[in-house]
Amino acid sequence: MSRRSHHLTELGCIACEDLAEFGAGKEGWLAPDAVTTVLCALDAHSIAIANQSLVLILGWSDPDEQRVKIRPDLSPIEAERITAIEWLVFDDVKVIAVGTSRGFLLLYSLRGDLIHRQMVYHGKIIKLRVRGTKKDLMQDISSGDVCVVMPGVIARFDGSDIQSMLQRWFQDTHSRFWDEKPNKDQEDDENSHGRLPYQLWNVSKYGSCVDAAITGIIPPPLMELQSSQRYYCAVTIGDDAVISAFRLSVDRKRSLVGAILSKVMPATFSTISSFSKMIWRTEPTPNRKPEEKLQSFARASALTCLKDHPRKGEKLTLSPSGTLAAITDSLGRILLLDTQALVVVRLWKGYRDANCFFMEMLVNRDDKHPSSSHYAPGKSDYCLCLAIHAPRKGVIEVWQMKTGPRLLALNCAKGCRLLQPTYRFGSLSDSPYVPLEVFLLNGDSGQLSVLNRLLN
Repeated sequence: MSRRSHHLTELGCIACEDLAEFGAGKEGWLAPDAVTTVLCALDAHSIAIANQSLVLILGWSDPDEQRVKIRPDLSPIEAERITAIEWLVFDDVKVIAVGTSRGFLLLYSLRGDLIHRQMVYHGKIIKLRVRGTKKDLMQDISSGDVCVVMPGVIARFDGSDIQSMLQRWFQDTHSRFWDEKPNKDQEDDENSHGRLPYQLWNVSKYGSCVDAAITGIIPPPLMELQSSQRYYCAVTIGDDAVISAFRLSVDRKRSLVGAILSKVMPATFSTISSFSKMIWRTEPTPNRKPEEKLQSFARASALTCLKDHPRKGEKLTLSPSGTLAAITDSLGRILLLDTQALVVVRLWKGYRDANCFFMEMLVNRDDKHPSSSHYAPGKSDYCLCLAIHAPRKGVIEVWQMKTGPRLLALNCAKGCRLLQPTYRFGSLSDSPYVPLEVFLLNGDSGQLSVLNRLLN
């Protein structure tokens, strides 16, 4: 049974002996600035925790729920490790996505079965970001995408493509009987249900990025003819440029250099390979899997950048609509960016190592509906806010957007982490509105709490 305090409601506890593999029991093991960073991903009833080689799935709402351990098949030769995790939640399917330091995207079922394995690009996957989008502004028809962030590279997977592939996999698995484990050959066949299509952009013009996000659809360039091509806006942060913005084209028009490399490199590699076989007479290896062909870059045009040495961008979080972004930097500042105008509209100072999440709160709701005891708040009743966790201060603050006051401040333990459930694909429009909430996980006690949405 949940317990409610003035600003927090306790929901459950994840403390168990399996957490010892992640450093539980040591002071500050869950802190974002710990020596060995522990990755966390939250869902409505479950939490996934990962280190460099292991993913643990725990149910926080039901203490009797079976725990699942996933150990991906990582390459020891290249010191491959887990670098990002995130839930992918659809109406009928829920899976855990894992990103690795070699650029592989892995999808696992809740039983720990490998569903899909695909190379995105060479390099470390920094972040897996799930985003909801509106297909039609006049209707409540929503879709979503999965953004894969790598140093200087952004990839975008459409949520409908992932859902279709997952449905095919679950249907085939069901036909082979659920109780049977897939054999090794089936598990290694990463393209058995089709390669996921995606777009790939190079956004390294102003240096390598440490975080990035696709904020939404933007108009085409002024001098370009109107067409059916779609353009996205991407915001990146990094060491060289605190903030950079790019216009991403969905058409795959490559630069001259990219076109030349795509034609010359395969032919050159084939010639060298044939020549080496003639000299050393290497025996063919029929069982060896062919190298996966990488996606070609689509066009990315720079829009603007902010360079302010020695300031460096550290973390980025998006509002639900994508029109606002909160960016933390190495000087302890938090910048609120208007992603449509590409201007900073607010600035906070003195928040080193801060973590931010947007949330929605009911502010002075009793004044609007004093006699509506059964009134179900809708989206228009909520106020967009920014929750800031300052671990050095040991405090969580909630500020009203865009220029509103600080609504609350509460103390928290040193080993706490602020979390937020992932976006749920295909949410039904006729279901009650679920506001954006922020959760607090206490690493010392394992207690999970939610910030109360009602503020009078």
